[in-house]
Amino acid sequence: MKWKLIISALLLPALCYAGGRRVDAGETFLEPLQKRDSVLIADQLRYGVVLQNVKENTPLALPEFKMEKDSPLEIVGSWQLDSTRVSRKKESPARYDIRASIILSAFWGGSYELPDIPVLLDGDTLVFRAAQQLEVKELPVDMENFQPNDIKPQVKFPYTFKEVFPWVLGVLVLAALIYLLVRWLLSRRKAAVEKENAEPAHIRALRKLDAFRSDKFWVPEKQKAFYSGVTDALREYIASRYGFGAMEMTTAEIFDDLKGTDVPADLYEEMKELFERADFVKFAKFTASDEDNAKVLPGAVRFVTTTYQSVLEAESKKEGEE
Repeated sequence: MKWKLIISALLLPALCYAGGRRVDAGETFLEPLQKRDSVLIADQLRYGVVLQNVKENTPLALPEFKMEKDSPLEIVGSWQLDSTRVSRKKESPARYDIRASIILSAFWGGSYELPDIPVLLDGDTLVFRAAQQLEVKELPVDMENFQPNDIKPQVKFPYTFKEVFPWVLGVLVLAALIYLLVRWLLSRRKAAVEKENAEPAHIRALRKLDAFRSDKFWVPEKQKAFYSGVTDALREYIASRYGFGAMEMTTAEIFDDLKGTDVPADLYEEMKELFERADFVKFAKFTASDEDNAKVLPGAVRFVTTTYQSVLEAESKKEGEE
């Protein structure tokens, strides 16, 4: 089946007889936009002409195309002009090579006759001859043996190294950052422990005891934290001062080991009573009186300073003997 693409009847005479010469300017070009060796239904093609060596500011007019009635050949868009080369000489107007084209598409198979393209350029009519017919092929379908097929499942391709590498790299970087963060936190904690351990045992104990110097800890709901904090500070001091594991020992075990040390007898009994009362408060929900609470910190501080004083006296005596 043949169809014709025709030029508007009103514009063609104006282009061909607008005065000036009628010049045979060569052939048109027809280029498929899809890169294959045949033209199929709904493919798009570029149809047009090449104007060479056109002087700058030269008047240019292109024809208006229209289709026969019920034609399956469609014009997609209007004329497009592209300059492919520019030539400039000193003190002379620029000259251009210009591609002028429209986009065609066919929706039925068949043979299509394309028209010549007249171009009005600087008063002359340049006529470009149609170089070929447009042959559009249909895909053959055997309707007798045709079997409809179900939708094909999605094709799953294996992951490539290029796809996996960014994820692997991201996991490695994240792991490295986590490792460095943990190392930094551990080093800070170690430095803080070393700094704390560098202080004399009695200084650490007195500093921790000073944190409980307020009667706000005497209320029943805070007494457990109050007695736990005071006895823990004393346990750490006893462990450092006397060299046994007071942090893991019971009250009875601690004071069994303190017998025979330099702790004065009255201070020994006062501390033993304090630890026993603390056990009742922590484990038996006992509520101590304000009078007993008021004795806690002074007694604990006196225990630390007295036992540490004995260390200083022993060191002074040793230096004097030397």
